[in-house]
Amino acid sequence: QQMYGCELSSDGRKEGYNQYGYDGRDFIAFDKETLTWTAADPQAQVTKRKWDPIVAQNKYLKAYLEEIC
Repeated sequence: QQMYGCELSSDGRKEGYNQYGYDGRDFIAFDKETLTWTAADPQAQVTKRKWDPIVAQNKYLKAYLEEIC
């Protein structure tokens, strides 16, 4: 399952998150500051190794969560 969302803080900043779950548990989440993924369990390491090197996609995701969303 994918979950993402955006919030507008009281000072006008936009905050967002993007994370995935599997079988009702946390699986992997995007870290906007490092443009990498945080694996919540050992099985998610495979996905992390695939997604971390896709820098252009991760930059787009950060821009989407902070600007477009």
